[in-house]
Amino acid sequence: MSPYPVYKIVLFAIILFVQTFAIAQHPLLRKEPRNVLAGLQQEHPRLLLTKERLTELKTWAKTDTLLQRYTNNVITQANAYLEAPTLKHQLIGPRLLGVSRECRARIYALGLAYRFTGEERYAKAAAQILLAVVAFPNWNKSHFLDVAEMAHAVGVGYDWLFHYLSPEDKAAIKAGLIKHALEPGKAGLSGEDLGYNGWPKDEHNWNQVCNGGLIIGALAIAETDPSIAEFIVSKAVASLPLALLNYGPDGAWMEGPAYWNYATMYTAYGLGALNTALGTDFGLSSIQGMAETGNFMIYSEGPTGYMFNFADSAEKNRKGSSPSMLWLANTYDNPSFADHEHQVMQSLTATPEHVIWYRPPSATHTPKTLAKYFDGDVEVLFARSAWNDLNALFLAIKGGYNAVNHGHLDLGNFELDALGVRWARDLGSDNYNLPGYFDKAKRGERWQYFRLLSDSHNVPMLGGKSQDELGNARFIKVSTAPDRQFGILDLNSAYPGGAWQVTRGAALVNTNSAVLIQDEIVPKNTTELLWGITTDATIDISAAGTSAMLSLNGQKMEVRLLSPAHARFTQRSAEKSPPQKTNEGVRRLEIKMDSISKPIRVAVLFAPQWPNGTEVTSPELQPLTDW
Repeated sequence: MSPYPVYKIVLFAIILFVQTFAIAQHPLLRKEPRNVLAGLQQEHPRLLLTKERLTELKTWAKTDTLLQRYTNNVITQANAYLEAPTLKHQLIGPRLLGVSRECRARIYALGLAYRFTGEERYAKAAAQILLAVVAFPNWNKSHFLDVAEMAHAVGVGYDWLFHYLSPEDKAAIKAGLIKHALEPGKAGLSGEDLGYNGWPKDEHNWNQVCNGGLIIGALAIAETDPSIAEFIVSKAVASLPLALLNYGPDGAWMEGPAYWNYATMYTAYGLGALNTALGTDFGLSSIQGMAETGNFMIYSEGPTGYMFNFADSAEKNRKGSSPSMLWLANTYDNPSFADHEHQVMQSLTATPEHVIWYRPPSATHTPKTLAKYFDGDVEVLFARSAWNDLNALFLAIKGGYNAVNHGHLDLGNFELDALGVRWARDLGSDNYNLPGYFDKAKRGERWQYFRLLSDSHNVPMLGGKSQDELGNARFIKVSTAPDRQFGILDLNSAYPGGAWQVTRGAALVNTNSAVLIQDEIVPKNTTELLWGITTDATIDISAAGTSAMLSLNGQKMEVRLLSPAHARFTQRSAEKSPPQKTNEGVRRLEIKMDSISKPIRVAVLFAPQWPNGTEVTSPELQPLTDW
């Protein structure tokens, strides 16, 4: 018999039904827009970088040294692509995605270099790439992201090189675009063929990528093939809110910062192309949360440069370039988004999108709050001691649903920075090609891999079991005051068989110089409790077992076990054997109690050894209800 109570399953189903019904009533989802091509700009180029915008950028570039650097970066990339080998139809695992992305990168760089300089060598190289990929036997519709990204690349190339391409080349490119992308896309959007992933009904990044790529491909040829373009654009515009509504209410993205970047880039591509080609995005950019979503990326970055690494994110994921921040800055007239991206780009190479969506840095900077709470399907809370200080204290903690796309069994997971070091961390994703990696069903194959389970995350476990796959955690109290930063999570549904109540509090204490993690657990029956964190630090546990000194990169963090009095720290390796990622050198600091039967409080203080000699005193513990 399932340990998950029937009433919990029914309740979860009701919640999903109510949410789905509410989304379905959204005005942008109730009908497809009509006559979507009525405002079509007949002349090329019309996708993302119009002639008028190019003229504006060239004028700015005469005096704007930052734009000059970005443009020169792109031209340097284009020069390298002139000598790059021909793209080939080569799958890695089930995906052609790497080839599609390489095609997009080359077309954007070569196309922009051609349009900025007028040198035909760039156009010639780009045309050869387009002719090569449309000659492929297919674009791998079984993994439709591959098709969408290739449609994007070919659509932009066709549009930007329209006046350079010969009639014969244009006919070949258009025929390949229709055959490999638009016809399969039409079948998917119409519901005739959902054998390739069912993306039109998805609420995650697949929706934005597939719809955005098809919109660009369709708009590229809309004046000669209006029937298929009208169909695809209208259907895609009706499908997109399923995903875009998940930016609400205030900008967080349930798939984590890494997939925020992917999803938001394609949101920018798709909505940007609609606006330049049709003069409207049909209200999509007005969806709640989208105007604020740049804040999610700003707050997700710790002072170490590492992002809050939840969901399937690259290991030790750092903030790379996010040119969609520039699109957001322009679309919502929010200079802070552009300023943040320019700051990140000080040590990075610019992409063509940094030029296309360029916005000069602003003269004034909007101050940011120390703490920020984001609501949504995955709630997150960020707290810190300071901005613009590499040594600052930083805490990020999450709630939400375990069942979201790319989710792990990690409700209540937190990451912690101090002294320029990430002390408690998330390992990130494993290899997507592992068998059953995306089998997210209850007891699906996905849940056999260590990096996705609870015992690789910084969360408690009961009875030796990971959290429930259908678990849902909500913040029940949050404070973002500068001198009182904390959040309390209700984790009950993550432990349906093991506890009547599991509540986690996380707070900056001692004048924002330390972090307290406090868990209150009411077990249903006698059970085992395992509490732990994952760290790259070496661990030196005191003789008494009630404190541990973490050491990493010449810095130290004392971890104090404040409650319960009889508990002790232990440590073990987090290393695993192939084919899983091996986690070499990674350790777990843990508290293991073989038998708990009464309500228990586990309180752990993380006290950085501050170089200025600041002494971190242990706070007097209070019940979470009194926080």
